[in-house]
Amino acid sequence: MKPLLRAVLLFVSLTCAGLRASESWLPIEREVAELVKSPDVTIVHFWAPWCPNCNAELKSGGWKKFLEDNPKVKVVFITVRDERDGAAELKKFGLGPQKNFLHLQHPNPSRRPETEMTSFMGLRVGWTPATWIYRNNRQRYALNYGQIRFHILQQLVDDTDPKWL
Repeated sequence: MKPLLRAVLLFVSLTCAGLRASESWLPIEREVAELVKSPDVTIVHFWAPWCPNCNAELKSGGWKKFLEDNPKVKVVFITVRDERDGAAELKKFGLGPQKNFLHLQHPNPSRRPETEMTSFMGLRVGWTPATWIYRNNRQRYALNYGQIRFHILQQLVDDTDPKWL
């Protein structure tokens, strides 16, 4: 097979595979996929009201300050593994009214290993909290280990500047 034809077939098969994957996504995954297409930075943060590390992030005031300091960065909090949406907890720590903040609830509230949500937009989610940083429809960083350090988050957001890429 000629190299050009082989390359075209590979591209078409990969494109179709991506389309099939996104067709099987939940509405919340498709909504977030649209948000991360932005040329600006979008942060997707998975959290739960019962999670000690998530609560420590909120109590520190780090998320509220980060939102205020970064009005062009869209921050999407997705409540996972809980039937409660956590809106009251977020409000208590000043999150919610910001124009660059969006709060969503994942439809699968299970915390049981055999039924819990383990992926989102085709990517593994294994820990809560987890923080993903996107720009121009590309995941630039994935912090899947737990509680965020806000000076590190700020540095990673700054590092997505197009002059560095």
